[in-house]
Amino acid sequence: MPWPADQAARYREAGVWRGELLGDLLRGGGERTALVTPDGRWTYGGLDRRADRLAAGLRRLGIAPRDRVVVQLPNGADFVVVCVALFRLGALPVLALPSHRRAEIGYLCEHSGAVAYVCPDVLQGFDFRTLAEAVRPAVAHILVAGDPGPHRSLTDVDAEPEALPAPDPGDVAFFLLSGGTTGPPKLIPRTHDDYAHQLRATAAEMGFGEDGVYLAVLLAANNAALGCPGVLGALRAGGRVVLAPSPSPDDVFPLIERERPTLTTVMPSILGLWLDLTELFEARLDGLVVEVGGSMLPPELARRATAELGCVLTHWFGMAEGLLCFTRLDDPDEVAATTQGRPLNEADEIRVVDELGQDVAPGQVGELLARGPSVLRGYYRAAALNAVAFSPDGFLRTGDLVRTTPEGRLVATGRLKDVVNRGGEKVPVEELEEHLRSHPGVRDAAVVAVPDRLMGEKTCAFVTSAGEPPGLGALRRHLAQRGLADFKLPDRLEPIAALPLTGAGKVDKIALRAEAERRARQPARP
Repeated sequence: MPWPADQAARYREAGVWRGELLGDLLRGGGERTALVTPDGRWTYGGLDRRADRLAAGLRRLGIAPRDRVVVQLPNGADFVVVCVALFRLGALPVLALPSHRRAEIGYLCEHSGAVAYVCPDVLQGFDFRTLAEAVRPAVAHILVAGDPGPHRSLTDVDAEPEALPAPDPGDVAFFLLSGGTTGPPKLIPRTHDDYAHQLRATAAEMGFGEDGVYLAVLLAANNAALGCPGVLGALRAGGRVVLAPSPSPDDVFPLIERERPTLTTVMPSILGLWLDLTELFEARLDGLVVEVGGSMLPPELARRATAELGCVLTHWFGMAEGLLCFTRLDDPDEVAATTQGRPLNEADEIRVVDELGQDVAPGQVGELLARGPSVLRGYYRAAALNAVAFSPDGFLRTGDLVRTTPEGRLVATGRLKDVVNRGGEKVPVEELEEHLRSHPGVRDAAVVAVPDRLMGEKTCAFVTSAGEPPGLGALRRHLAQRGLADFKLPDRLEPIAALPLTGAGKVDKIALRAEAERRARQPARP
């Protein structure tokens, strides 16, 4: 769904969209260090040459412009090279998460019409080559980073570089995945124009340039670590990217000491973990700009971070769909602790509306609607969803509840959508409930979010049954066998005689959340 021609023209005239191509990332950097991974250090020139050879190899394999390719790779040089090679070829990466399993990957391959699937060999004990066997009927090519087993090795896709026709800057460059509230994730098309704008503008607001060092502790397949400015934005600016093996202080604090990053992106749960262990590691983050978002940030945690870690904290509210709101570097600490700031660009339009779609007064809570030069105009192949997800004049109905301060800053207060934000991973409640009902011992199920100090929220599943209900372990094994990602498996299981209903006959989630809290306060059964 393209932007209306008049709006697109305004964005170009204003210099918001500048005709940049994501395939030009890595060009002209020479032998300066571009990427630091646990496996070594990579220069701009080295990555640039690898991307050119891979793009030519993919073309020889038969992958053409606008073909979709599901890419499921962890943070590493392969992720960067594969994405840039596909950008140059004009083929479209569909960025899956390493935690996705058969249910999600099978859906993404089928729904996107992918011609190829790129995956690692083994990661954290899971053999992705077995998963590849399950999706093989849906794709023509399976490419494995590492030992390919019965498939084709990514390193074998190699050819002499050749001139490739450049895509139009207004074309889709790749797909991100929505957090989703019902069913599998939705595909979010991001164009060269709109994402290049996001990379450039977020880098400028964070003061990130050639001397910048971006520390990636979150997955680069997520928008936060990919393009705010993230991995791609740091490379566009000519800076250096450092990929941490995990967000754990054991991995991160030594990297901070050695590489001296200037910018990183974390979730509140990670920030809390760093704070808890800072004395043990004798760590200081003086001068490091820390972008915090992904879930609710308790103000006291923000205050502690600036005081105890010495970092500069910016507070973010963003979504893969394109809207980014955040506090600026020159905002007072208390503003960063208590608000999510302002939209990225003056061309971004936000509205806060009541249940009738009428604008509410500043300070009142309502649903956030958004439209702008980076906000999508429609999900991919989702006509029925788009009819309800967007207003007639193109505003995205985010499903998030917010209010604005008298100064016009955004404050997120909750959400309309039924989704559990588990450490930044969004668990669609209706999808999980449907999978739970597939167990022969479950008659009905309802899932609610329960507070958790480390993850922010965890999932609690209430189930009814005709006889003896299954245990949590048996239920998790059943869902894993159905191919559900690990982060979607329920954390708590609570048998219940009957699900409470509202006056309208719907499951009363408010009553279930209260019941979950009541049971959590009870002494543990022997």
